[in-house]
Amino acid sequence: MDFDLSEEQRLLKESIDGLLTDSYDFEQRKKYLSEKGGWSKAVWGKLAEQGLLGLPFSEADGGFGGGAVETMIVMEAMGRALVIEPYLATVVVAGGFLRHGGSAAQKAAHVPSIIDGSKTFGFAQLEKNSRYDLFDVATTAKKKGAGWVIDGEKFVVLNGENADTLIVTARTKGNRRDKSGIGVFLVPADAKGVTRKGYPTQDELHAADVSFTGVEVGSDAVIGDPENGLALIERVVDEARVALCSEAVGAMDESLKATVEYIKTRKQFGVPIGSFQSLQHRASDMFVAVEQARSMALFAAMASDFTDQAERSKAIAAVKVQIGKSAKFVGQQAIQLHGGIGMTMEAKIGHYFKRLTMIENTFGDTDYHLRRVADGGGLV
Repeated sequence: MDFDLSEEQRLLKESIDGLLTDSYDFEQRKKYLSEKGGWSKAVWGKLAEQGLLGLPFSEADGGFGGGAVETMIVMEAMGRALVIEPYLATVVVAGGFLRHGGSAAQKAAHVPSIIDGSKTFGFAQLEKNSRYDLFDVATTAKKKGAGWVIDGEKFVVLNGENADTLIVTARTKGNRRDKSGIGVFLVPADAKGVTRKGYPTQDELHAADVSFTGVEVGSDAVIGDPENGLALIERVVDEARVALCSEAVGAMDESLKATVEYIKTRKQFGVPIGSFQSLQHRASDMFVAVEQARSMALFAAMASDFTDQAERSKAIAAVKVQIGKSAKFVGQQAIQLHGGIGMTMEAKIGHYFKRLTMIENTFGDTDYHLRRVADGGGLV
């Protein structure tokens, strides 16, 4: 099997790397964090200009028809640069729902606005006590005429504070943990009855807790089957996990490079600490962990195209386990080898560790996915 990038994929890599090199050093990132909403509209516009917001959409919908490998390339670059713009929430997650479940009318109404950068999305899925179970949904959607009325609360909605539209999971029938009776709805963020409480997360992204009180939406708000939406949710979230794994590889790779550079220049007893064999061994172990993660992220990109849902989920769960283990190890070693400076807000390395920690906990932590692999009969 050929694992080399095609000519088009190499050009994509050069394009995103060049854009982020010019627009996203650590000092510039600090300025973007201080902007309204916590991210840069100018950078978002540049991503749109280069076609990166339209990457996964079909040419018929105005996109470029990119697949999981193309998303992997972009997300890895974003991980290296610690990008804070809502690419995951808008392009990967919302785009995934529209691509896999959206009607022609829904695609026409929303995809062009994603591609040109004029609209962003948030995925309102997590609920109190639901942990990582996608089927644990207490928010309700009840029929009212041809439309629906949504009531409930969602927590830690990424980009929820700034999103123009929310994609909401809600129960249309059954009990809270039933795997049937779950629908997916497009809800304008400024709809009557929607209340958002925004805040920065540990890794300096922005999220919101969102309440829905008698929120009325039309029949055209439903994505797919309103009673059997779980399969669609699982597919899209699996794609988001793959994207997060690629982002983690980028962040780990940059953490390793920064750490190696630091131990080459930091002196103790009159010599660089990188000359100490014990630290060389630790850097070598970090390199092995990064390369293990890189190979597994590539496997995840291929696994996202598996047609068998059970096989796809098991494979991606196994990848998430390895990525989580590697991220924890690389992050901890990077902080320790930097010493006290690694714990300061002024040092970039600590920000990488925080982002890696959040990635490990997004859409299921290592222990959760290890149980999924075990339940599926797979090996890690």
